[in-house]
Formats: sequence, C-alpha cells, structure tokens
Amino acid sequence: MNKLISAAFVFCLLGSSTAFAAERTVRLAVKNMYCAACPHTVKASLAAVPGVAKVAVSYKDKTAIVTFDDAKTSVNALTAATTNAGYPSAPKG
Repeated sequence: MNKLISAAFVFCLLGSSTAFAAERTVRLAVKNMYCAACPHTVKASLAAVPGVAKVAVSYKDKTAIVTFDDAKTSVNALTAATTNAGYPSAPKG
C-alpha cells in the first residue's frame, strides 16, 4: 500500500506544470539602441520581468541575451517588456 501511495505522489509531482519548467536562454535583436546608456534601460526592463534570472545586453551587437524560467514568463513577455521601454525586440536566430 505504501508503494502505491508513493507512486501516486511521484506521478502527481511529475504531472504538475512546474515539473516541466525549464531554464531557457534567448537572444533578442533589439532596435533603437543609439547610445551607451540605452543598454541599461533594456537590461532594467528585462530584469523586471518575473522569472528572468540573467540579462546581458550588448550595445555593439544590438542584442540582449536573457535566461529565464519558462514556467514564469515567455519570449513574448520579454519582447513586450523591451518594446514598452521603447526598444522593440524579436528573437534572433
């Protein structure tokens, strides 16, 4: 009986949506970065999104590399955050 209860418990844990959450990294092409101060605004807008773990912004490459928990946020939320800050972005292949 205990094995059955343990198996059911493990199955419930694996079946929950958070069990399949993963840390993902995406590279975004960011528009409108025209000065050295712009990356600070882009970084702050991305860092404010719940679930974002790490942000690196390159003024030279006009990109942002974002590591995030895909159970808490999405690429669409990340691009919306930069766009709302005045820096439209899109995933870069």
